[in-house]
Amino acid sequence: MKNPGSRTGGKDRARTMAERRTRSHQTPVTHGPAPSPDLTGCERCGLVFWRKTWRRSRRRTTHALLSGAAWGLCPACRQADAGQAFGRVLLMGELPAAQQDELVRRVRNVCARAAFTQPQRRLLEMRSMNGGLEVLTTSQKLAHRIAHEIEKAFGGHVSYEWSDRDRRLLARWDARPPRPAARRRGAR
Repeated sequence: MKNPGSRTGGKDRARTMAERRTRSHQTPVTHGPAPSPDLTGCERCGLVFWRKTWRRSRRRTTHALLSGAAWGLCPACRQADAGQAFGRVLLMGELPAAQQDELVRRVRNVCARAAFTQPQRRLLEMRSMNGGLEVLTTSQKLAHRIAHEIEKAFGGHVSYEWSDRDRRLLARWDARPPRPAARRRGAR
């Protein structure tokens, strides 16, 4: 039995010392100046920084306008201004015109669906290049999602290259020609 007046030692003491030094919240690293803890609105896209995240909400935007919130640019708008893309998808392969249109529609739909829940993940640019299409996004995750959806819809093969140094993703999708039908046994 411990003496109530004695100091705790050993593991208990080490544990309490470690607990004092840990952060109670693990917030992601943000680039640029930190937004104010109150409401902050993006003057370009209308997003509102509220409760440590950027959100798309008409009610909050209206409240921000009425309450005199701080205004500035959200990280995605600053990234778009700087032309800084963290995701790059190369869609390579010869496709008929109808499938190329469907490919572009699929990319736009994936981006619209992502923007609904995570408005900081955006399509920066989509441009034609010889033999394919290049898609630039603000995040690695959106580029990964686009490549995965294209592979799921059109087949082909996707390869991913992550760069730890500058936190970028290069995804390549190659359309494969359709496989010939398998021959049945005994058929000549």
